Amino acid sequence: MTNLRASLRSWPTESTTNVRHIECPVLVGSADRAHGLQACHAHALSATWPLTAPSSTRPSGRRAMQPSSASPSEPRPRRRRSSVAVAARSALMSIAALATVFTWPVAASAAATGPCDIYASGGTPCVAAHSTVRALYGAYGGKLYQVRRSSDNATRDIGALGAGGVANAAAQDSFCSGATCVTTVVYDQSGRGNDLWYQGSAQVPGSSQSSPAKATSESLTAGGSKAYSLYINPGNSYWRDGHTTGIPTGSSPEGMYMVTSGTHVNNGCCFDYGNSETTRKADAAGAMDAINFSTSCWFGGCSGRGPWVQADLEWGLYPGGSQSWNPKQRAFTSKFVTATLKNNGTSRFAIKGSDAQAGNLTTLWDGALPGGYSPMKKQGAIVLGSGGDCCKPGGGANLSAGTFYEGAMVAGYPSDQTESAVQANVVAAGYR
Repeated sequence: MTNLRASLRSWPTESTTNVRHIECPVLVGSADRAHGLQACHAHALSATWPLTAPSSTRPSGRRAMQPSSASPSEPRPRRRRSSVAVAARSALMSIAALATVFTWPVAASAAATGPCDIYASGGTPCVAAHSTVRALYGAYGGKLYQVRRSSDNATRDIGALGAGGVANAAAQDSFCSGATCVTTVVYDQSGRGNDLWYQGSAQVPGSSQSSPAKATSESLTAGGSKAYSLYINPGNSYWRDGHTTGIPTGSSPEGMYMVTSGTHVNNGCCFDYGNSETTRKADAAGAMDAINFSTSCWFGGCSGRGPWVQADLEWGLYPGGSQSWNPKQRAFTSKFVTATLKNNGTSRFAIKGSDAQAGNLTTLWDGALPGGYSPMKKQGAIVLGSGGDCCKPGGGANLSAGTFYEGAMVAGYPSDQTESAVQANVVAAGYR
């Protein structure tokens, strides 16, 4: 902007009549919307850039800014002083107008592609998108989560540092300085309102043993910027009834991914992220469809100590297509782990995992659903950090431990190519 301001100082005021203010809508939530925003900004630029004066009047270089040859002691005409004042005011108006025009294009061009842009491009749009670390759409620059301070119960929404950016951890640090903070809600970035409130809150009443996760248990960096995880310990869990806000139900196909950690795990039931019961009861086989990441060996006969990426389909954590141990299973012990699950709702599901800092997804299972799980009977709630039959009023508390950095749920059965592109995006995010 420095060169732009210098040019404005030297241009005649007549050129400012070419400036037109074009309103561009604030669009978030999909690749198509992001492309529409960028197209609008490109139109705004074409209407205002370059703001050149007619060649017969445009001054050239610094010579136009040099004082006249009149003697310093010789008084200048009053009209000349008036013209200078008018020119100055016009220049300031030009700068203000250009600031309006250029604010959004700069942010839009700097925004990166997010996992949900990739899913949308593959025909399987996100219906829920959650993260305490970063925006999951290139055009999303809104709030990511909320913290509550113990000293006065005040709350603060923590947003992204611009469109497609990392969380504003400095805002949390300032707000929570000298006090204990908890994470009360992880906001949905998809625009469908599938926010995850902690079980035990006014929004999601829970058992007396349920509580929100401490907000400062673990810090990390993504792309070199500080952020905080959702660090879940026994007693912490989050939930949302999303059956009317886009979360697949019944035998509808769906997919999901999350970034978690192989260093903060246990075998308690059940560190899940995905589709769960609206009743918060273990209703039936197929009533759930969620990623599980833990050291829990539900049916026995497991090889090694985990942690493993498995599918919580209700009435069991499945390492593959049956209750028998899947020999393709492997443990993921790295600091950051990507886990994926997809289920067509009638015959097929697939489980994959990888180090979230490098490498490709490993397919752990891609085949038939277990017996008794076709068709699926999904209810459309979202659970994070616990099993589906947990934490309701009068019930028990979550027994699991795990870390959540980001994740999303999508409508439809994502392709292998789409999931590979999401993994590449996670690696490029630079978790450290």
